[in-house]
Amino acid sequence: MPQQNPPTPPTPSTALRRARRLVPGDRVALVATSGAIDLDQLTAGTAILRSWGLDVVPGEHLTDRHLGYLAGTDADRAADFQRAWLDPTIAAVICARGGYGVQRMVDLLDWDALRTAPPKALVGFSDITVLHETVAQRLGVPTLYGPMGTGATFIADPPTAEHLRRTLFTPDTTLVVGTPGAGPLFPGTAHGVTAGGCAHLLAAERGTATARPSFAGTILLLEDISEHPYQLDRIVTQLIRSGALDGVAGIALGSWEGCEPLDQVRAVLADRLAPLGVPVAWELGFGHCPSTLTVPLGLPATLDADAGTLTFDVPVLTTELAE
Repeated sequence: MPQQNPPTPPTPSTALRRARRLVPGDRVALVATSGAIDLDQLTAGTAILRSWGLDVVPGEHLTDRHLGYLAGTDADRAADFQRAWLDPTIAAVICARGGYGVQRMVDLLDWDALRTAPPKALVGFSDITVLHETVAQRLGVPTLYGPMGTGATFIADPPTAEHLRRTLFTPDTTLVVGTPGAGPLFPGTAHGVTAGGCAHLLAAERGTATARPSFAGTILLLEDISEHPYQLDRIVTQLIRSGALDGVAGIALGSWEGCEPLDQVRAVLADRLAPLGVPVAWELGFGHCPSTLTVPLGLPATLDADAGTLTFDVPVLTTELAE
């Protein structure tokens, strides 16, 4: 079981370390870092991963429950993640689902030990935002803001699964992210390292040991689910007032599923983000939407708000089997 150690302070200068792309036959760990999982969805999601030629290794506590809504105790969820990351035979760690729970276990991870392991792909979104942020800062490893292994969208929407598969196996084919409906909330282009994820989790992280001082110089990804417009106003206002958005280079907005009315959501975001004076792209097709794209975090990219695209400088995973 991991020891409870305070995370090593963030090191923004940590060199970028990319994991290798996947190939058929690779072993991938399926771990539950957050909410308890549905067994039928576990069966369906595992079948998809195996159809790609992957050997799926379930976390020891994958099907546990704690307090009715967590996938096991904090210590057990942390142990599953740490065991998978340190296992040299595991090529990728795929989170089973979001929900809630990463904030309870992230400080139980031994980040000094995790830093000694070769980088590997990490996949997940929503509650996994906190893990993405901490991995980026403590380990300097780009990660994938994409569908979970037992997620309903991953199981029910073939384009969602296919975009993740391409990103994992042929990452040079997914350098440009965008959708036909994407466009400028505020025009312009910007270059920076991608960061972010689920807006309310980024706001909840402010003041914690795992929150970066600010998103200065980044292309910040923001999306959310089932938040009323006034709640999104409060979330973004917290990010602004805390200094998190000071110096941000640009903002890429994803989906706002269940945050109706959407025109009011757009108006709120325009009102709060306008004073930043940076390019902002609307609806790049990632997040809690019925069909979602996988977007790399921790990787340099150019945001073109007018074209509604995010173009990465390099693939998120190395295209050779060893770097």
